[in-house]
Amino acid sequence: MTNNMSLQVVASSCTAGSCPTIYRTDSGSVVVQGYFVPAERTGVEVPDGEMLVEIPAELLAEAHRAIS
Repeated sequence: MTNNMSLQVVASSCTAGSCPTIYRTDSGSVVVQGYFVPAERTGVEVPDGEMLVEIPAELLAEAHRAIS
């Protein structure tokens, strides 16, 4: 049995297609879609099951306004 997560767009950097987007989940958390950043390029230790993603700062500000 699959537990599907419901996502609602909070902010997006485009109007169509696949691009950096911030979503609110049905459980009240936030999911971020962005460009993958390899940890070895950053010097940050990333645990298994996690990854670094890059999004425009303006997108984060827009999401903050929408959630607040």
